[in-house]
Amino acid sequence: MNEARTIPIHKMNGLGNQIVIADLRQSTVTLNGSHASQIAQHPRTHFDQLMALVPAKSPGTEAFIEIFNQDGSTAGACGNGMRCVGLVMQEPGSSATYETSTGLLPVQRDQANILTVDMGEPRLRWDEIPLRDEFHDTTRIELQIGPIDDPVLHSPSVCSMGNPHAIFWVPDVETPALEKFGPLIENHPIFPDRANITIAHVLHDEHVRTRTWERGAGLTEACGSAACATLVCGARLGYLKRSATVSVPGGELQIEWTEAGRVLMSGPAEHEYQGEVTIADDGSVEINI
Repeated sequence: MNEARTIPIHKMNGLGNQIVIADLRQSTVTLNGSHASQIAQHPRTHFDQLMALVPAKSPGTEAFIEIFNQDGSTAGACGNGMRCVGLVMQEPGSSATYETSTGLLPVQRDQANILTVDMGEPRLRWDEIPLRDEFHDTTRIELQIGPIDDPVLHSPSVCSMGNPHAIFWVPDVETPALEKFGPLIENHPIFPDRANITIAHVLHDEHVRTRTWERGAGLTEACGSAACATLVCGARLGYLKRSATVSVPGGELQIEWTEAGRVLMSGPAEHEYQGEVTIADDGSVEINI
């Protein structure tokens, strides 16, 4: 085995959101989308997102993190993945800062292993999300699925939390067939970079239930950036306070949109097992778990 091309990995989850962490900081290996999709196809390393840690680029950061979806596409943010990174990289009671393509992400791990990620400021302008068409008001945009006189989903709120998000407000998150409509809306031309699609039901102004179809991954038990986007969009509409519980199929996240404009996400992470991945010269991947 060529040790220079073998990297340690951790299989983890954040409220059921399946995460693989690959530590490349001491390796000459470069992971690409093909490698990521091969790793995702293995039953022991199937993931929603892969967090590839490479040497830090900015002073004061622990690592630069490249994020891959299971189809090999890339993402700019993954809140659940960042909590998993914090669980692996940090001691209880510590703080550290990481960097992704969308900026710096501070992570705090408390003594009870609850991890808080500063997800940064939401992007609310249409061209920052981005959208194909100009909308002056992104609290609601013109988009619907289904018959024009009786749409199944319509008028989503949109924003970016490092990834584009569309939030559809519904009376019941179990009724819409998200597995059917999710991929259609994800790839709608109005979203030039595709989008994460969430349906949300406000229980009261401090609690909302969600289900999410993740861009490049599909239905997920939890999507941290979608939970953040839901809180931000709900607060802009007056549906939610600036701090609320977001219930996802895998559990609960606490989200706060601070007066300073930062979005903080708090929740647990779980380590399942660890192993190794070897990248062959022909680009094939061998999993050893």
